[in-house]
Amino acid sequence: MFHKILIANRGEIALRIIRACREMGIRTVIAHSTADADSLPVRLADESVCIGPPEARLSYLNIPSIISAAAITDSALGPPVAQIVVPSSGSSASSSAGPLPVPTFSPM
Repeated sequence: MFHKILIANRGEIALRIIRACREMGIRTVIAHSTADADSLPVRLADESVCIGPPEARLSYLNIPSIISAAAITDSALGPPVAQIVVPSSGSSASSSAGPLPVPTFSPM
């Protein structure tokens, strides 16, 4: 199980994830670009880590930066990054292999 989740989202989505994690007692780490360093999600998260410059392809869409941020903060990868990084092959991940994806469920 995980004790902390890395959120690589911005704005309202990040705020909703932070709120849900608080309700479940899970600590949050927000991954942000330099442009978002003073944003509300960064201020409300338990921790923050800068993943790059303002341009999205160099920060929020830079998967190696996000994985590194999760590794250095000992965090699980939150959706949607978990779906991009970890294929849905049904294989189980071990903590020695790197950050664990947060399980997600599809609506019925």
